[in-house]
Amino acid sequence: QVQLVESGGGLVQAGGSLRLSCVASGTILSIDTMAWYRQAPGKQRELVAIITSGGSTNYADSVKGRFTISRDNAKNTVYLQMNSLKPEDTAVYYCKADIHTSNGFRTYTFQYWGQGTQVTVSS
Repeated sequence: QVQLVESGGGLVQAGGSLRLSCVASGTILSIDTMAWYRQAPGKQRELVAIITSGGSTNYADSVKGRFTISRDNAKNTVYLQMNSLKPEDTAVYYCKADIHTSNGFRTYTFQYWGQGTQVTVSS
């Protein structure tokens, strides 16, 4: 089975930085798009940043210029470098990946989510 595990969340003061990591493990043939989402209390989950297998990136307007998404394909890992953090960045951050995998009988692509990591930015 495939699993995504995030790490790197925590409490930081406004203006500070954090680096989130998300490692995929299991039966992985290849990984297509990887992305970071976040969900603040009482709000819907929103896309923060996305990176394709070729390295193309896109960001939510609210984080452009402050956050950077990157990936290490050899390590099946996606990162989110977050700088100049604001209190409104406080949320649970989730990674998502479209992973080509196999159950031993057939191969297929499935969308996997991590369990989330809390980011809290104090003012």
